[in-house]
Amino acid sequence: MNTAIAHPAAETDVAPAPWQLKGSAFVLVLKMPDEAVADCPWTPAALRDSRRSRLSFAMLVNYEDSPVGPYHELLFIPGTFAFQGGRYPSISRILVSTQASVDNGRRNWGIPKDRCDFRVEAQEQGVVVTELLRDDKTPFARLRLQGWGRTVPVATWLPRRLKALAQLWQGRQFVLSPSASGRMRMARVLDWQFDATEFPDLARGRCLMALEIPDFRMTFPEPEISRWTC
Repeated sequence: MNTAIAHPAAETDVAPAPWQLKGSAFVLVLKMPDEAVADCPWTPAALRDSRRSRLSFAMLVNYEDSPVGPYHELLFIPGTFAFQGGRYPSISRILVSTQASVDNGRRNWGIPKDRCDFRVEAQEQGVVVTELLRDDKTPFARLRLQGWGRTVPVATWLPRRLKALAQLWQGRQFVLSPSASGRMRMARVLDWQFDATEFPDLARGRCLMALEIPDFRMTFPEPEISRWTC
């Protein structure tokens, strides 16, 4: 059994793109109720009415190495949205464990990161329990996930729909195409609970597929940035 709490690190210097990262992750493909994604309070108002997609995505990531050091991350992508020049998936809600990740993620790619503490426990039989904590150390989200089966190498483990992302942040549009490689295996959701005032309640939906990527390398490139005029 291995339990760790990720505390905020001191803010680092500016770490511009591109970033090279490595770590592990769970990827969840979800079917959410329409009202849960249509009314997502973290989606920018300028994008909200343009959301389309029958699928949503969540990712729980442990970055073991990055230009701003190790950190944990939980993110939610409700679907695709109409941006200038095309339709792209976009991260609406994302929580990370260090302020350095918050500041540089917003600055580099317009990713709307916020910070909280993470408590992670690796249990037997591939079970990983992750809790996200308020300032008073009360959990507001808990995920109990399990990877199973043999891993297989993949040229890229990002779902095709996530090969390019776009973000709207402070009047600018950011478009980027991350790439990754590693090994993956199947996974399952054993249990999850969320306070919907802090993070979308994924338990309202259905997990159609879950993957564990126990070892990956990823590149987050420089984005294309343009002024938002819509």
